[in-house]
Amino acid sequence: MLTRRRFLTIAAAASMAPPAYADSLHAWQGIALGSEVRITLAGATAQQARKIFHKVKSKLMRIETQFSLHSTSSLSRLNRDGHLPYPARDMLDLFDLAGKVHKATGGLFDPSVQPLWMAVATGGDISAARALVGWDGVKVTAKEIRLKRPGMALTFNGIAQGAAADRIAALMRAQGFDNVMIDMGEVMALGQRPGGGGWQAEIETPQGSPVTRRTLQNRALATSAPTGTRIGLSGQDAHIINPTGQAPLWQLASVEADQAALADALSTAFCLMDRKAIDTALETFPNITVAALI
Repeated sequence: MLTRRRFLTIAAAASMAPPAYADSLHAWQGIALGSEVRITLAGATAQQARKIFHKVKSKLMRIETQFSLHSTSSLSRLNRDGHLPYPARDMLDLFDLAGKVHKATGGLFDPSVQPLWMAVATGGDISAARALVGWDGVKVTAKEIRLKRPGMALTFNGIAQGAAADRIAALMRAQGFDNVMIDMGEVMALGQRPGGGGWQAEIETPQGSPVTRRTLQNRALATSAPTGTRIGLSGQDAHIINPTGQAPLWQLASVEADQAALADALSTAFCLMDRKAIDTALETFPNITVAALI
């Protein structure tokens, strides 16, 4: 089931590729973490493409087993049991990044918002749910991740898609492929498009109107929009939830960074922050660009 609304349109690589590059251009599509995945690989033979795309599928399945909210994943078990023994190293790394973004954004990026999100979505007890929110209630060690308060639950929907794009990018580079566009709703662009130059991505509003176009080379781009998906019994509530209860301040936030997970997390939080707070958060992370804020 697709749950991830897209706000980025990737210019068709095939239409940009000169005829001489057509035989070395390969594409793959699949689904992971509620989002359609599209990968365009340049500079490979058909056999090489088949092999690397098989590895991509295996990598995405592993990511699903860690962070999906709709399966018996590591995250689902953590939410169910309140603790997760001996978490994987890459899972610990993502928790570490989430903690850094939480601190830099004054707590507005907070994966522990899941009980509040569910209460808004289903008409539950908002006050009781808000009492369960707080990153200080998450204890992370190499031996265990523990949720300190009964009823706490986490969601990594604001960072996991970006992390998945980063992991696929690392896989591609390790296999010697340096010219790749990875599109998971958040994008990671490696190297150049066929024929030279950066990959092209257009940012759109929730209504589908173009905002701006970005040229990406070894950069990630993530876009979030609170009302791009609506939840609640009336179907009118923003799906990006401020832990304090305040309404989102922006219709759309788009962030460019070297790391897709970081761009993903910051674009989510920036929807809830005024410009001064955003600029303060940017001081924590080098080489970040706010690509759009409306």
